[in-house]
Amino acid sequence: MAGFTICVGTVGAGVWFSPDCGQHWRRSKMAVPFHHEPGEIQIRSLTVSPHNPHHLLAGSEAGLYRSHDNGATWELVDSPMDGMQIWSTSWHPANPEVLLAGTKPPNLFRSRDAGRSWEKLAIPIAKECFAGPPKVTNIVIDPDDSRVTWVGVEIDGVFVSRDDGASWTHLPPLGDKPINQDIHGLAVVSNGTRKIVATTPDGIWTSTDEGQHWSLHAFPRFAERDTISYCRGVAVNPANPNVMFVGNGDFIPGKRGAIQRTVDGGKTWSACQLPVEPNSVIYWIATHRADPNIVVAASIHGYLYTSTDGGETWQKNRREFGEIRALAWVPN
Repeated sequence: MAGFTICVGTVGAGVWFSPDCGQHWRRSKMAVPFHHEPGEIQIRSLTVSPHNPHHLLAGSEAGLYRSHDNGATWELVDSPMDGMQIWSTSWHPANPEVLLAGTKPPNLFRSRDAGRSWEKLAIPIAKECFAGPPKVTNIVIDPDDSRVTWVGVEIDGVFVSRDDGASWTHLPPLGDKPINQDIHGLAVVSNGTRKIVATTPDGIWTSTDEGQHWSLHAFPRFAERDTISYCRGVAVNPANPNVMFVGNGDFIPGKRGAIQRTVDGGKTWSACQLPVEPNSVIYWIATHRADPNIVVAASIHGYLYTSTDGGETWQKNRREFGEIRALAWVPN
């Protein structure tokens, strides 16, 4: 392809973008509310529109942002989320007017008119957990039925609505052995055999019966003293759902990290060979249907990696950042 733009969402420095595949970087121009200092916006979510590859949403503690120019400039969208931390954003794949955003404290908001008005959906998320208020980390519209919405919560598990957000079910059913409730990444894989996959501090969980039962795959620990092998973001190859990537590390933020990849739908996994070992957990991974071979991954402490051959080989970007919490790439 002719080229692509990488957008990096940071905690404390807003969005940075590179229009030339990571060679040169500029800080995006972002409208700043009066009660925030310029350049101190905390970005925790970046989402590319499925309707227009040059349109993006960004979630922050200052509100919801929208870009129409590959992330170079951002407008602040009026919303009831101002003052909340927005941890997840989504466009509805069947209607570009429908936007969704998930927050800490845990709420799920929806707009049916491109952000002009909003409603809070009645999803029964716990208001407190042992780590404080939970956060909505993922909003996934089902690829096989756009009336079905999957939501991951850190820390309160997985929720699903099958009637366009009117009612919600907390999975798995009461009385069954539950999935780890600390949900970091969430995806729906549809390749003949449907799978719901979720990442947690102890690995990647998979359900083949719509979330009724789950099985755990734990990755190798980085050291004998480690009690877990922490997982964060999960990304699916847009052209081949058998290929998936998981961000992995020794802890959060951690001191070591890895990109785990499967090419057989999760039957086997292996760590990608990276030119420089990550300095912390691999936090997020970005793919795009414009070119399924391009994969971008970031460690939480600022390392950026790019693959142009579907994860076979990787390059580390010369530019390093502070704290990265969100990542996206879009075609130029």
